[in-house]
Amino acid sequence: MNDDLELVRGSGNAFQDFGHEGAGLLQARALLAARIVRTLDDRGLSTREAARLTGIAHSEFSRIRNARLARFSLDRLITILGRLDTTVEVNVTFRKRQAVIRDGAPA
Repeated sequence: MNDDLELVRGSGNAFQDFGHEGAGLLQARALLAARIVRTLDDRGLSTREAARLTGIAHSEFSRIRNARLARFSLDRLITILGRLDTTVEVNVTFRKRQAVIRDGAPA
């Protein structure tokens, strides 16, 4: 067996590391969805119980639990957290993009 593995340090954003367009937005939605799932789990809420508490359809909670997030905007996910009595604080940081190097040449 060949154990030639290369250790690569990730950026902290798996979507970016795998080259997804809009990686920052994808990660932000994933983080908010994970918090929603954690809140439901911590409170022992089913999707139907969460729907009764928040007025948001249980199918929406099912989509979030199954990480089907394409239909959710950031503000929609924040609204859902707010209805679950969770305070959300958003910090935005602006940085200059780093050049992507492909095939040994800067992009």
